[in-house]
Amino acid sequence: MSTTAMPVTDFVPADLDGSRWDNLKPYYDKLLARELKCENCLEQLILDRSELDATASEASANLYISMTCHTDEDAHKSAYLEFVENVQPQLKEVGFALDRKIVESEHVSKLDQARYGVMLRDIRADVELFRDENIPLQTQDTKLGQQFSEVSGAMTVQFRGEEKTMPQMATYIQENDRATREEAWRGMAERRIQDRDRLDDIFDEMIRVRHQIARNAGFDNYRDYMFKAKHRFDYTPADCEAYHAAAASICVPVMRASNATRKQELGADALRPWDLGVDVKGRDPLRPFSGSDELIEGTSKLFHDMSRDLGDLFDRLRDGTSLDLETRKGKSPGGYQYHRDRSRQPFIFMNAAGLQRDLQTMIHEAGHAFHAMLSENDPLLHYRHSPIEFAEVASMGMELLAQPYLDQFYDAPADADRARREHLEGLATMIPWTATIDAFQHWIYTHPDHTREERTAHWLELESTFGPAVDWTGLEDFRASMWQKQLHLFEVPFYYIEYGIAQLGALQLWQIGRRDESQAIGKYREALTLGGSQPLPDLFNACGIKLAFDSDTMGSLMDDVASELERLPV
Repeated sequence: MSTTAMPVTDFVPADLDGSRWDNLKPYYDKLLARELKCENCLEQLILDRSELDATASEASANLYISMTCHTDEDAHKSAYLEFVENVQPQLKEVGFALDRKIVESEHVSKLDQARYGVMLRDIRADVELFRDENIPLQTQDTKLGQQFSEVSGAMTVQFRGEEKTMPQMATYIQENDRATREEAWRGMAERRIQDRDRLDDIFDEMIRVRHQIARNAGFDNYRDYMFKAKHRFDYTPADCEAYHAAAASICVPVMRASNATRKQELGADALRPWDLGVDVKGRDPLRPFSGSDELIEGTSKLFHDMSRDLGDLFDRLRDGTSLDLETRKGKSPGGYQYHRDRSRQPFIFMNAAGLQRDLQTMIHEAGHAFHAMLSENDPLLHYRHSPIEFAEVASMGMELLAQPYLDQFYDAPADADRARREHLEGLATMIPWTATIDAFQHWIYTHPDHTREERTAHWLELESTFGPAVDWTGLEDFRASMWQKQLHLFEVPFYYIEYGIAQLGALQLWQIGRRDESQAIGKYREALTLGGSQPLPDLFNACGIKLAFDSDTMGSLMDDVASELERLPV
């Protein structure tokens, strides 16, 4: 394996503009025409293709980044859509042809299966799924996702004489004054409901398109298609259902008991949605930083305190092009880490408003960036990305491993302890929420002909099963459309159970860290260097943890969380 992050082939010019198909096509044509006389020829084709794919991938990344940073600027939107409409379809077609050339080569069996086995397994699945008629449908699906991003990015609220973005409004949900919290919550809910029908229109069309993609590929439904498309070879829909059941039996009672305690502490007749984020002791919201510069500097110091190597990796992001952190009008919601595959340089996007959850997001996305940088030396692009179930261990595990170092952001030790407590308490809410969203998707795509009314009814049924003990009286319309705020449902379908699976893995890593921090960080780094070169269970094992869905595992982990909460001051 290469020991450098630089390309291992000179097949692709360093300055090739991968945003235009006319520039990429000659190189893909050369690969398609290449004669494969032996396994070494096949291996070189795979390496050359890897760098060409990385060039196209980085062009796509840069266009997506620009579009999400500036959803209100037509030039960025047009450039992204130009790529989606005119380059991505060509890449899918030529990608299928190259996949088939590789797996049908007479020399493929001579390749080192320990090295290439995971990649070949994935490619064979992709070849089996590919259909020419799905290319325009996948393009349409991507464009519908961009429409959701545009609608969401345009949402602002007039609050007490000022225009506020949705992330800015979220800061008021933590205010001690209950009237302020209610006003802010209602303002956001009313703003979202203005676009409810528009988002329902987009989602209905997505369901239609996605179901047709599945049918074209020979599947009865989009769920089963996506399990194969996402290379979920190591677990099944039944495993996901076991996770849903465990979340309902283990975490929901803990969450609702916490809700009851919160109601009592607040002295409220009923716990309302705007009461879930406020401190029950009447303390002001935690404000670990002010502005992105302070966030960046503090995060750098935190990682240097944890490990000099991690600190040095984080500082690679401080180049002026790899971080866009503060919220602003016209910026897409949410947060993400996007790896620019040719230059091997991650990009972190978020909407920071100065809250503790923003710091947690920063640490989370930095974990993804560490994963990208620690696996960047692999010459195969396929292995510079890991299965999402393990990629999220990298981010969620880092959130938990960083807990002892939160004092970097707080002068008062009590505030750092409070941040740790809020994080751990939030797990009893987070795990049921992942079950809710995943179960919702399973139902949606196995019932593709459902009506909006049936969809709403099923959402409310799931929310009753997995949701907090909150009084929704008079807020029924808001509750019924609450699922629309989850961007994964629109932009990255079936990407959500990964958070739940990974959280169980991250908690196992945290258990190791409670006993031996250096061992946990060492295992973390060792496993992340593997990228996606091993099957999912082996990646978990390399981190010293196991791939698990069952109630016994979840119960044991939550018992340890409860033990840690007993240690932390309220």
